Amino acid sequence: MATLQARDFRERSPLSHRHAGATLGGLGNSVIVARYDADDQRAQLQRCALLDLSNLARVGFRGAQSADYLRQRGYQLPEAPNQALTQTDGSRVARLSQNEYLLLGSLHDAGGRIAEEERAWQFSATANYLLPRQDSHAWLLLTGAHCAEVMAKLCGVDLSAQAFAPGAVAQTSAARINVIVINLAEGELPCLQILCDRASANYFWDALLDAMAEFGGKPAGVDGLL
Repeated sequence: MATLQARDFRERSPLSHRHAGATLGGLGNSVIVARYDADDQRAQLQRCALLDLSNLARVGFRGAQSADYLRQRGYQLPEAPNQALTQTDGSRVARLSQNEYLLLGSLHDAGGRIAEEERAWQFSATANYLLPRQDSHAWLLLTGAHCAEVMAKLCGVDLSAQAFAPGAVAQTSAARINVIVINLAEGELPCLQILCDRASANYFWDALLDAMAEFGGKPAGVDGLL
């Protein structure tokens, strides 16, 4: 990815000012961190890394007919609340309650499919209601072999592999703020997808980096994922 300037783009991550000096890549009307430095990004991702995915599309739907609507749109849905599935195109669907779903975009299409879901939705008599999530939640990706150990410092829920299986979703508290934690890997790379209140993103970014320091954790970019 070419080096870009965040000021040239309309949409900003709440963490954009934390990425000074990083190599940025275009992501629609926004940017995303491609890489931080000349270190082996893939090795860092495998060990312990934190990525800012806040400019990647996400959206929610709620209502008694939301499941039917999403199936008609071609999504595979989790069978029960607090479960998540990765779709064939790399996007993700997390079921947060009996009738609420959170859709997360894929880097492979720069979040295009999920962004289109928000644009395409129209109010009707159908019990399926749009829940915009782009401006309410920041999206962080914690990767590597030490994910559970990092989160154990911040969260009272056991997120170890034995207790928190792939596809599991936890709606809980970490570092004293509400978070949604989703155990969905990026290919073979262990990952926790974490969403927090956008206004708390800077605080939570620092809390995670502090917890990661013991394991050599650093911020990273998406180049190592693609």
